[in-house]
Amino acid sequence: MNSKVAPLIESGLMAAITAILGMAATYLPVVGLLVEFFCPLPIVVLTVRQGFKYGAAASLVSLLMLLMFMGPILAVRITMMFSLCGLMFGYCLRRGFSAVKCLIPTLIMAFAAQVISILMMTIILGVNVIDDEVNLMRESFAQALQIYENAGIDPATIGYAQDQVEALIQLIAILTPIILFLTALVNVVVNYLIAKIIFRKLNMKFAEPLPSFAQWRFSRAFLYLAAFSALGLYWGETRALPALYFVAMNGLFFAVLIGLVQGISLLSFIADRYNISTFVRRMIFVIVILNFMLAQIVAFTGLFDMIFDYRKYFRDKT
Repeated sequence: MNSKVAPLIESGLMAAITAILGMAATYLPVVGLLVEFFCPLPIVVLTVRQGFKYGAAASLVSLLMLLMFMGPILAVRITMMFSLCGLMFGYCLRRGFSAVKCLIPTLIMAFAAQVISILMMTIILGVNVIDDEVNLMRESFAQALQIYENAGIDPATIGYAQDQVEALIQLIAILTPIILFLTALVNVVVNYLIAKIIFRKLNMKFAEPLPSFAQWRFSRAFLYLAAFSALGLYWGETRALPALYFVAMNGLFFAVLIGLVQGISLLSFIADRYNISTFVRRMIFVIVILNFMLAQIVAFTGLFDMIFDYRKYFRDKT
């Protein structure tokens, strides 16, 4: 009898915690942004301890609790954003998957949840979240430029700044899928790090650790993605194919981003070989990330490293 009651009690407790965290993340200013990182964790712990069905049941109960305090659209969005990721992460951990095999499906789920959330807002409420955000940025920059204009800044300089700002806003609008992906990535990584601490405190088994950053290598498919995306970008611009241009721009940016990660990983490998101190290597990484030209060089070096494996040179040398 107790073996059946205990999981139900734990499920109810985790459902209540999830609902409370969801409301805090929604209604608390500033602090709510930090609370978001903790929202999926009760479902993660419950799914690992009691199984997927208890995690799913707790997610449903938390949705019912949220419906008592907020509108149905918002409640469904919150539950979908947090519970689906928690269920996926908990399921992978319960199956004993490695850290990489846990993070990739959870990242895909987190990204899909964001896309579905935006589509739901657009279809049901008729609210175009992306256009609203773009218009808000455009208005904010316009107000800032108006202040400079009132201060007597050269109109030619302000006109140039307006053109640059408009180009940046249009680029951000095009790269919305990448921005959503990066947002999901940050959430999943932070969830992973917090869950690792919580599982250690609860004496629960966690996933195998990630490989050393200096050993990170990605598939050469990303180099091909960059090449085909660059070709698609040219065709989309010269032949007036906006859909192709949109897809190619996101594909190229994503491939270059992966190349940047592998390039920095290569730098970390070289730093290990030459026993460069942690402080110095971190300073190098910061300089690379903040310098656009250096970041591009490192990114394309990382892309070509997917084929040539420059680490072999240092291994053979030793």
